[in-house]
Amino acid sequence: MVRERLNHPIHNINKTFGQTSADAVASFIGSWTFIIIFLIFIMLWISANTFWILFGQKWDSQPFVLLNLVLAAITSIQAPIILMSQNREVQRERLIAEYDYSVNRKSEKEIGEIKKQLERIERKLNERR
Repeated sequence: MVRERLNHPIHNINKTFGQTSADAVASFIGSWTFIIIFLIFIMLWISANTFWILFGQKWDSQPFVLLNLVLAAITSIQAPIILMSQNREVQRERLIAEYDYSVNRKSEKEIGEIKKQLERIERKLNERR
C-alpha cells in the first residue's frame, strides 16, 4: 500500500514556489484560525477608531473608509490565491482520475486474461470427463 502511494502520480509532481505558497495561503485563509484572527482585527480596528473619533482625533473618521480600503485590498489578494489553489486541486483530481483510469484498464486486461485461462481450464476438465 505504501509503495503504491509513493508511485502515485500525485506524489511525483514538482510544484513551483508559487503553487506551494498558494496552497499554503489558501489552506490558512480557509481555517477557523484565520477567521477568528480576522474578526479580532476588525473588532480592534472599529473599537480603536471609535475611541479616537470620540476624542476628536481624525484617524478614519468617515464611516471607516480606511477599513473598507484594507478589506478590499485583502479581498483582491485573497481571491486570486484561492483560485490558484482551486486550479491546483483540479489538476490533482485530473491526475488522480487519469491514474485510476489506467489502473482500471490494466485490471480489465488482467481480468480478461484470467477469464480466458479459466475457460481453458474448464474445457480441459470437461474433456477429461
